[in-house]
Amino acid sequence: MTKNKLELVATLLALGAGALDFGTGLGLVAAPGLMLQLMGAGALAAEPTIYLRWIGAFVAAVGFNYLWALWRRDVALLRHVLELTIFFRLAAGAYSAWAVASGALPLAWVSVPLTDFFLAATQTWLVRRGVFATAR
Repeated sequence: MTKNKLELVATLLALGAGALDFGTGLGLVAAPGLMLQLMGAGALAAEPTIYLRWIGAFVAAVGFNYLWALWRRDVALLRHVLELTIFFRLAAGAYSAWAVASGALPLAWVSVPLTDFFLAATQTWLVRRGVFATAR
């Protein structure tokens, strides 16, 4: 794959991941019941909802990082976002995979580890291929 195609893939991935996380995070903060319904997960009692909103703030912040780098048109910053969020995605994916596998979270939550592991793998591949490396 050529450098230009890799950078296009990285840019589209950042746009998609950023919009997904930012939108999901804001949705979890503003309307957690609706977001859970859209995910196919059950509703939560009042106390856990506050924690879900808190998590939503962090998810939105991760998504905002991708969008911020794109908005600034800063390829060095975008490369750093792609590198750093790999670790966040692996941590979130591993925990949520364990929670689903152990029955702590319903099967409807399986989309979380699948998405995080897919994005971590794709971002790792892009970084190893040298996407935006000349911007360093």
